[in-house]
Amino acid sequence: MVTGGAREQLADVTAAAVAVAVESARTGKYNVETARTLAAVVGEMGARIVGDAELRGFSTGWQEAMATRAPAPARALRAAGAGPRGAAAPGPRRAAPGPGPVHL
Repeated sequence: MVTGGAREQLADVTAAAVAVAVESARTGKYNVETARTLAAVVGEMGARIVGDAELRGFSTGWQEAMATRAPAPARALRAAGAGPRGAAAPGPRRAAPGPGPVHL
């Protein structure tokens, strides 16, 4: 069973692949296809192990960052020119545009 950190997991998967290769060679059944299959298994498992480790590292780092960050008091910011509750501030009224050119 694969347990422990990423290095240990990858070492376990590689050791298992080598054990299969040795046993295949002992029985005379080791060939190019066996080698390719074992390499593909180690590559796929390695990619998954690295992906999981990166995800755990990111989430752990994020949790640590959020835990050490002091909560800041909430402040309401007002956009320049905004009226109450985000409504547009009153300004000069513009006349509605007239009808455009008439095409017949």
